[in-house]
Amino acid sequence: MKPTLQLKLSQHLTLTPQLQQSIKLLQLSTLELNQEIERFLLENPMLEREENDGPDFSPAPGTTSTTSTSSSESNESAPEGESRAESEPASFEEGMDWSGSGGSGSGNRDDDDDVDFQEFQAAGTSLRDHLDQQVALSPLSDRDRALVRFLIEALDDDGYLHQELEELLELLPPELEVELDDLTIALCHVQNLEPAGIGARTPRECLSLQLRAMPPGATRDLARQIVDEHLELLAERNFVRLKKLTGCDDDGLRAAHALICSLDPHPGARHSTEETRYVLPDVVVRKLRGRWTVSLNPEAMPRLRINQLYASILQQNRGQGGGLSSQLQEARWLIKNVQQRFDTILRVSQAIVDQQRQFFDHGEVAMRPLTLREIADQLELHESTVSRVTTQKFMATPRGVFELKYFFGSHVATDTGGAASSTAIRALIRQLVDAEDRKKPLSDAKIAELLGQQGIVVARRTIAKYRESLNIPPVSLRKTI
Repeated sequence: MKPTLQLKLSQHLTLTPQLQQSIKLLQLSTLELNQEIERFLLENPMLEREENDGPDFSPAPGTTSTTSTSSSESNESAPEGESRAESEPASFEEGMDWSGSGGSGSGNRDDDDDVDFQEFQAAGTSLRDHLDQQVALSPLSDRDRALVRFLIEALDDDGYLHQELEELLELLPPELEVELDDLTIALCHVQNLEPAGIGARTPRECLSLQLRAMPPGATRDLARQIVDEHLELLAERNFVRLKKLTGCDDDGLRAAHALICSLDPHPGARHSTEETRYVLPDVVVRKLRGRWTVSLNPEAMPRLRINQLYASILQQNRGQGGGLSSQLQEARWLIKNVQQRFDTILRVSQAIVDQQRQFFDHGEVAMRPLTLREIADQLELHESTVSRVTTQKFMATPRGVFELKYFFGSHVATDTGGAASSTAIRALIRQLVDAEDRKKPLSDAKIAELLGQQGIVVARRTIAKYRESLNIPPVSLRKTI
């Protein structure tokens, strides 16, 4: 074929940089938005935050928070997923204190008057420090104390020892002449520390260690027998066979069952130093004059403005600004897009509240089915825009803090031709399970039948799916004596 030149007209959508920024800001969470704005503030001198008119309650210069830094520094000291014993096997001999004078938790903090109380309190809550303090006061030899601390370093956050003693023995330098019996004895010392259950290798052993630490008695002895020999039958709620194998009556089995349920299968979790994360809601819902209204949360809205000093300099030197002119335009775009982001969130949130006002009046059982397309059609927005707005955006209501996505859900047909929300059905399932007879719990088929009597047609497999999403165990595991 002979090459030719042709002219063709076509239309296509082009995303301008301003539109791209607007879409990006819309899908960010409040935390991510603040991080993005901080980046702009560092890169663009034309942009600045508005100063608060109220008094400044910021800490004095030089004051820092030490509550969250200790955990991050300790996490960076060793590779992720490895214990310190695994990552530094060669330095074991140098790191172990055979004199008994070292070790974390045994240092003297009384001489340091400048120690921050919050730092001391945060450090004292860690599991390893708690165990090391007990080891420092134990009447062990220097060698046994060092081996106990070596095993403590191999525990996970729940207090379990998942590695075999043979594997840990291979990590020790041969010149220390540590044998398997030495580690076995050290493990016994670890399992005698508080909280009870520390150093267990299986959940069964963890429960058994906690029962062993309790005062002797008929109930405790029966509970130990069940845990050591028949824990699988207890998990299956096979109470008839348990009574036959243990020779106990209903009252004795009920007391032993209650005692076992009171034990902690994760004894080390209470000393976890994980930082609690808080959600900052984007909007707040209140009832004013009989109508549920939505307002923006001022704490979540960044207050930005153009730096007047640089703007005046740029105005005085027109045509010579160069880079400052483009930065001024970028700053104006950002301020406009941030304001547009919150305006869109407010519009979508108000539309959701108007559609779900029965939920705010009566709770989850009154939740109606709602889709993203309904809100998009009502506000004349694209469905993808509503999806971005409702992701990782939170609403503070008198009934709690909810993500905007929470108010959307599938529907189930009713006998009257209407539809019931999946959230409302989950709430009804929760009510039925909470009110059931524990000796004769409701099966999934029975729950479907009860809902059918209320006009809600739900299949048994759908009930099972909703029940699992609510973390409700099946009927065989809800049965009690």
